[in-house]
Amino acid sequence: MGQTVLQLDQLTQSVRGASEAREERLTALLNAAAGIDPDTAAKKTADTQQRPYLAAEVEESLLGAYPPPSLPADWVVAAVDGSHIDVDRHLPVACYLLNLGGCVLTYGSRSDATLFSRPHLATTPEELYISDPKSSTGEEIISGPLLGLVRTVKELETLADTVEQCPSGLPVLALVDGSLVLWGLSGQAYRPYVSDAIINDGLLPAMKRLEKLAETRPVALAAYVSYPRSTEALNAVRCSLCPHDVAVCTQSCNNRRSTQQPCAGANDFLDRDLFQRLLEPGWRSPVYKTNSSVSRESYDEANKVYFFYVNAGEEIGRVEVPKWVAKNETLLSLTHSLVWDQCRRGQGYPVAISESHEQAVVSAGDRRVFRRLLTDSLERQGLSAATSQKDRSKRSPWV
Repeated sequence: MGQTVLQLDQLTQSVRGASEAREERLTALLNAAAGIDPDTAAKKTADTQQRPYLAAEVEESLLGAYPPPSLPADWVVAAVDGSHIDVDRHLPVACYLLNLGGCVLTYGSRSDATLFSRPHLATTPEELYISDPKSSTGEEIISGPLLGLVRTVKELETLADTVEQCPSGLPVLALVDGSLVLWGLSGQAYRPYVSDAIINDGLLPAMKRLEKLAETRPVALAAYVSYPRSTEALNAVRCSLCPHDVAVCTQSCNNRRSTQQPCAGANDFLDRDLFQRLLEPGWRSPVYKTNSSVSRESYDEANKVYFFYVNAGEEIGRVEVPKWVAKNETLLSLTHSLVWDQCRRGQGYPVAISESHEQAVVSAGDRRVFRRLLTDSLERQGLSAATSQKDRSKRSPWV
């Protein structure tokens, strides 16, 4: 660490030296973007699939700021988060543990709070594998990144269950942590039946249940991304400013940088850099439509993912909503006002998600206890609890 600290000092010195020039470039980029009218931006971002970067589709305006709407008199925020213990190949039995935590916070004249935690141990072949319905041999074990996708689906299913039990007659904001876009399916070599099981048999039915609930009362589904690293809105600016054809773009650009002007003015910035300048606390950006291939190609029309940014006070957060929320002014306003209210109550982060995380988290100590309970249970049944020598050596160092 003594050697590393010198390198860290060099890094921070170089960052400090470049900050002034960076601010000047950001000002120039914002000034250039201000001259793009909404129709031009919408036209230029309508079809960007051939470009070598992911650019959002402009829905309201290229850039802008919208004040927070007023809060309803009474309302509910329901949130669900999850954690898991993955399949461990060093253990003699295959299983994983999902723990889904959540809360229902009721505000106004009938204020109340309910917290819950629901662990589930998956042990059956149906839970441990995704099987190809057209083949007796095709199957994929649910572990690693795929287990993360399954957990996301279970979070939304549990959220739909929770909203169904919310106090009747009150508007509800249904919140999850992270993204509504299953980015883990993008570019992965999963076979079609895996994606179909995750999206068509899991994710979309849960989202449609929430959409159905919104027909009888104000229910808005939203996902909150803290400290986002996305460049979709930035790339929409780059695309709107670009005078070159796609062939030049393919040779000169990637998702982060361009060698051509004026596109190079956007190099190294993120969406949050733009809106840190443009948004006052509580205000939101325009609504954009993501061009992610997962949402574009796999989600039904009503549940294609839209997003906006909000100044949460301490950070710029990304809020994702399905189309049925984005295109409904009442639900969009409800989402904006309640997300901002949640961030104020949670010191810059939605308090309902924070409370759900506390109910869901599986700590390092929990994992050790789980492992011990599993081996003890095997031994009580007279079964072998042997582990691999590699695992044993890591847990019992002898030097």
